[in-house]
Amino acid sequence: MPVVQLANLVSIAKTVGANRIVPAVAIPYPLGDMNKSAEEQKSLRKQRVEVAMQALLTTIEEATIFEVKK
Repeated sequence: MPVVQLANLVSIAKTVGANRIVPAVAIPYPLGDMNKSAEEQKSLRKQRVEVAMQALLTTIEEATIFEVKK
């Protein structure tokens, strides 16, 4: 079963064997940023979930980091 890990610490995610990794925003708020407006936070969350969904559909051979466009 394909799984995606939204990770704040990508290097640790790779070390523990995650195979599909999407970088998160920050440790206290992995899918948001309290310094941004509600609309900007919604956009951050949407971007990461879209990348994660695409990662689920992607065939991979080794651990892969799926970058989020800024």
